[in-house]
Amino acid sequence: MAPNAKKWPSREGFTADALGNFISRSLLDPWKLLPIFALVQYTAKGRDIAKARPNFYKALKHLTAICLISRLGKWLDHRMLNNSVSDVYDWNREVVILTGGSNGIGRRIAELLGARDIKVAILDISLPATDDVLPNSVRYYQCDITSTTAIGDVATRIRASFGRPSILINNAGICTTKTILKTTPAQTRHVFEVNTLAHYWLAHEFLPDMIEANHGMVVTVASLAGYIATPNMVDYSASKAAALAFHEGLAAELVTRYHAPRIRTVLVTQGFTRTNFLGDLTPEDTWLNPLLYPETVAEELVRQVLKGESGHIVVPASAGWIAKRLRGFPGWLQHSMRCTLEKLMRAG
Repeated sequence: MAPNAKKWPSREGFTADALGNFISRSLLDPWKLLPIFALVQYTAKGRDIAKARPNFYKALKHLTAICLISRLGKWLDHRMLNNSVSDVYDWNREVVILTGGSNGIGRRIAELLGARDIKVAILDISLPATDDVLPNSVRYYQCDITSTTAIGDVATRIRASFGRPSILINNAGICTTKTILKTTPAQTRHVFEVNTLAHYWLAHEFLPDMIEANHGMVVTVASLAGYIATPNMVDYSASKAAALAFHEGLAAELVTRYHAPRIRTVLVTQGFTRTNFLGDLTPEDTWLNPLLYPETVAEELVRQVLKGESGHIVVPASAGWIAKRLRGFPGWLQHSMRCTLEKLMRAG
C-alpha cells in the first residue's frame, strides 16, 4: 500500500482525532443516546435500572443533555454561516479557480474535483508536477497571482474557454522559515502578497460575477499558524492571521453590503502537512498534533465544497481546538507555547 493511501482509522494513524471521531459517533451521538435515555426514563425496567444505579442514570442524563446542546450549537452555526438560505450547485456547469494547484494540497484538490469532471482552472506560477496526468476537466494557467494584470489576463482566457468561474479556492501559500531580522523586506512583502493580498486581487476579479448571480463560493485556505504567532515563521503566521480576517470580513460583507447571501464562504485551517512547503522545518508529529498528508486536507476541503455550504474545516481538530482558544489562555501559558513552537519550527 502506498504511504499516502488511506488506512484505518486515518492515514496519520491512531491519533486524537481518530479517537475523538469514534467517541462522537458512539458515546456522543444523540441519536444513539436518546433511545437509551427514553428506555431508562419511560419503561418499568429502565426505571428499576436507574434506581439501582443512580450514578449511571445521572451520567446518562448529563451526557444526553450535553450532546443535544452540542448538536443545537452546530445547527445554529450551520444556519447562520449559510445565512438561513439554501442553494443548488450544478457540478456540470460550475467552474473552479484553484490557486497553487500544481503541487501539494492544491494538486490533490484538482485531482479530486477533476475525477468528478468538474471544470478546474489551476492558477500557479509553477508547472504542474509531472508524476500524473491532470484530469481532462482540469487546465493549467501560468499566472503570478500577486499581479492584478496577470490575473485579469488569465481571467479573460478562462471565461472564453470555461465560462464564468463560480468557485474560488485561495490555496496558494509560501513560507520563508526565517526569523524577523533574517527576512529581507522583499521576502516579507512577497509572503503577504501570496498568502494574503492575492485573496483580495482574485476577489476583485471573480467575485462580481458571483454577486451578480447570487451564487458561488470563496474558499480561504489559512493555517492553524494563523492562530499562533510561531517563531521562525512570524511573517507566515501574520499573513495567515490576515487571511482569517479576510474570510470573516468577506462573509459579513456578502450579506450586509453586497446582498448576496447565497455565496458560500469556507475557511480551512490545517496543521503542517507533508509537502515541499515545509522545507527544512522540523514540525512535530504527535498523537495530538500529527503531521498531515496532503490527501487528508484536500479530501476535507473537497467534501465541504461539494456540499455547497459555508463552513470551517479544522485539521487536525484536536490541535485546532487548542489553537483557536489560545487567546483566552493565561499570558504565561501563551508565551510558553510560542517558545515551545520555536524548537519545532527551527530550520536546519
